Amino acid sequence: MKKATRTATAGTNAEHARLHNRRVILEAVRLAGRLTRADLTRLTSLTAQTVSNIVTELQEEGILLVHAAEKGGRGQPPVPLSINPEGGYSIGFHVEQHRIIAVLLDLLGQTQAQVRLSVSYPSFEDALPMILDTTRQFQQQLSAGRFFGVGIALPGPFNVEGMTAVGPTGLSGWDDPTIAARLNKELGVPVLIENDATAATMGERLYGVASDLHNFVHLFIGSGLGAGLYLDNRLYSGSWHNAGEIGHMTVIPNGKTCHCGNQGCLERYISIAALLEHLGHPADHDIAEWDTTSKAFQQGVEVWLDEAVPALRQAINILESVLDPQTILISGFLPEPILLRLIERLEPLSRSISSRSDREYPRIQLGTAGPDTVALGAAALMILAEISPHYETLLKSE
Repeated sequence: MKKATRTATAGTNAEHARLHNRRVILEAVRLAGRLTRADLTRLTSLTAQTVSNIVTELQEEGILLVHAAEKGGRGQPPVPLSINPEGGYSIGFHVEQHRIIAVLLDLLGQTQAQVRLSVSYPSFEDALPMILDTTRQFQQQLSAGRFFGVGIALPGPFNVEGMTAVGPTGLSGWDDPTIAARLNKELGVPVLIENDATAATMGERLYGVASDLHNFVHLFIGSGLGAGLYLDNRLYSGSWHNAGEIGHMTVIPNGKTCHCGNQGCLERYISIAALLEHLGHPADHDIAEWDTTSKAFQQGVEVWLDEAVPALRQAINILESVLDPQTILISGFLPEPILLRLIERLEPLSRSISSRSDREYPRIQLGTAGPDTVALGAAALMILAEISPHYETLLKSE
C-alpha cells in the first residue's frame, strides 16, 4: 500500500502572523529533517527575508541547529537547518485507574525519561503531589532546558452531568475546571487537560502506524471505550473536548444498564470492565494481575467476544458512515493477543461506504504505538502547540 505524500503548510507574510509563520517553518523542518533557507522559502511561500528573520530568531533561541554548508555548485553553498532536540521539552501524564505513566519528551518527540506510579482510582488531590514531584524531577534532570508545558490525559467524558466520574472509568475530582490553571500556577508552565482517547490518537499519529494517515479514527479500549478523531490532518476534540466519547453511544436498545443511566451503551459490551464482568472479576480488578494463559481466561474471552463483536461491528459501521476515514485503529490496555483476536472476530465487517476495492489501508488495524501511547500523545500535544501551524485546532490549553 502506498504512503500518503506530505506537503508543507503555506505561510503568510502579514506581520501580525509572525507566530504562525514560526510554526510553519518549524513544521516544515520537522517533517523534512533538514532544509535550507532556500528550501523553506520555496515550501512555505514566505519571502526570503521573512524566512531569514525567523530562522535567525529560532537559531538564537536554540530551537534550530545549523549544519556545515553543503559543497557543490556555484555561489554560496547552502546551509542545512534541523530541529535541535534540546531546544525544548514537554511532559506528558496518563492518569488512569491503576497507574500514572509520565514521559519526558525532547523537541523531536524522543523519550528522555519515564516514570510509572501505582495508584488506585486516584482523585485529583491524590494525584497532585505525584504530578508535581514527577514534573520537578524531570525539570531538575534538565535544569537548563526550556519546558513548553505539561499535558495530562485521563478518562472522559468531561463536565457531562451523569457521565463524568461515574462507573468503572470514573476518577473523582478531575472535573474541576480550575485544575489546569491551578497546575499552571504551581508549575509555571502551560498545562493541558485532555481525554485519553484523544491523546492516544496523537501518540499513534506520531509514533505508531498512523504516521502517514490524514483521516482516521482510533478506538482506545480501557476500563471504558473512547474514540480519538484525526480528520483532515488535524486532531478533532469537539466543543467541550468530548468528541469521540462513543462508549456512551446506545447500540443495544433496552440493553445492559449503564452507570450513566442509559441502557445498551457501547462500553457495556466493549471495555475491560465488560470483559471482567464475563470473567467474574470486579470492575476495579487490575489488568496486570490477569493470568492470560489459563484455559478459563481464554474461554471467558471467547464468550465476551461473542457479545462484544456484534456491538462493535455496529459502531464501526456508524463511524465509517459518518466520518469516511482511511482506516480505524484499535488499541488500548487489553493484551495484544486479545486485541488481535477481537480484530479477527470482527470480520466480516458490515457493508458501509468504506467497503471499497481501491482502499490504500485496511478498514481495521491494530495500533502499534505501545502502552505509553496516551502519555506520549499528551506530551506531544504540548510540543505541537509550539511547532505546528495548526496548534489552535490541536488543543485548547489553559
